[in-house]
Amino acid sequence: MASRALARTGRRAVDFVHDLGRLTAFGMSVANWSRRRPFRLRRLIDEMYDIGVLSLAVIGVSGVAVGMVLGLQGYNTLVRFGAEESLGAVVGLSLVRELGPVLTALLVAGRAGSAIAAEIGSMVVTEQLDGLRMMSIHPIDFVVAPKVLAMIACMPLLSSLFIVLGLFGGYLVGVVFLGVDPGSYLTGLEEAVEFSEDVLGSLIKAFVFGILVALVATYRGFTAAPSAAGVSAATTSTVVVASVSTLIVDYLITALWGV
Repeated sequence: MASRALARTGRRAVDFVHDLGRLTAFGMSVANWSRRRPFRLRRLIDEMYDIGVLSLAVIGVSGVAVGMVLGLQGYNTLVRFGAEESLGAVVGLSLVRELGPVLTALLVAGRAGSAIAAEIGSMVVTEQLDGLRMMSIHPIDFVVAPKVLAMIACMPLLSSLFIVLGLFGGYLVGVVFLGVDPGSYLTGLEEAVEFSEDVLGSLIKAFVFGILVALVATYRGFTAAPSAAGVSAATTSTVVVASVSTLIVDYLITALWGV
């Protein structure tokens, strides 16, 4: 029994390494095709609309809600120590350094990432990718690369919007509802958040998360089994793998570079 369990564990580990290698090769292929002409600008703009503009509602509502929760919880904690004037610093650092890029990546993975995987998986089922190959058009060049580039471009912008609206939500609760001095809130925020360390680090995280979510979503869709069950599995695994990978990579970036 123990030997069988060990064998299953080893087999899963080997499969994981193989899958990671295939994902790396897929990412290198996407990078190679992305720099080749012709540059499909129209396709890129359409994908940026689908990924960025159509995600504005969920990002905006979530950003305000998270900022309001941070403002309320932060105030309830800081008031115990008589430090409610530091509410702006707490809300700002929490959103800029961690919650902004991480929650944005999770939301985009759930909304846009799953849609990308389902779309490409459906193209596999209906043999549209094979049709592109018959016309001497590489599917990675025409389908995958614009989606990856659009995700990479939109993720830092969506993260920035999430942070700004989160700061507004924290200001709304802390200053308007709970009576924190507005000057103290804004001064603490300004003094605590530094561009070179906090804001730039947040943008770097969002950029990395954009690459990660884009590659996972397109790879899962591109390698989906040609059936309805395969598309469903690809969509589900995209959300799970992208979300877990985002959290793991976030820890590694924070631990290694202190971002």
